[in-house]
Amino acid sequence: MKTYCFLLLIALSVTQVNAETSIAILDFELNDLTLMPRTTTEINRTASLKPLLEKELKSAGYKIISIDLAIQHGANSGFGYLFDHDDIAAELGRSANADYVLVGRLHKPSFLFAYIMGHLIRVKDGQLIGNYISETKGGDEKLTLKGIESIAVKVDKDLDNHYIPPPPKHTPLH
Repeated sequence: MKTYCFLLLIALSVTQVNAETSIAILDFELNDLTLMPRTTTEINRTASLKPLLEKELKSAGYKIISIDLAIQHGANSGFGYLFDHDDIAAELGRSANADYVLVGRLHKPSFLFAYIMGHLIRVKDGQLIGNYISETKGGDEKLTLKGIESIAVKVDKDLDNHYIPPPPKHTPLH
């Protein structure tokens, strides 16, 4: 009997070690305050943020949970609502069986720079455990990716600490 209990405890501890941390990442919203807001370019850049962040966090071993866009829109009572209401975002994550939910925003106060922002909420109690901001200069795809990598580093630091951002790419000088 003692042997059986010992083996059960070992099996449970191994299961917990191998359990993946799951994150539901909601679509990022665009808060464009420039004189020419919501251009096609900015809408496309904003739409690219979620898949980029999912890819980076998957590479660190996180399980990415999908939440149907219609369900996300149904829970959103207007611009900024999910970003400002951790409890409602946590409910979305809970309904999808995620451990955490990340609500994101691209805040663009100027043509010169933008902020990629994220709130990481623990689903089980609706607690905001991370408020992340990464500044990007201009709208270049490489700089946007660097901003997402910065967010991934910050998320991972608060969770499992497995993420290693890709090394910088060197371009030859002419």
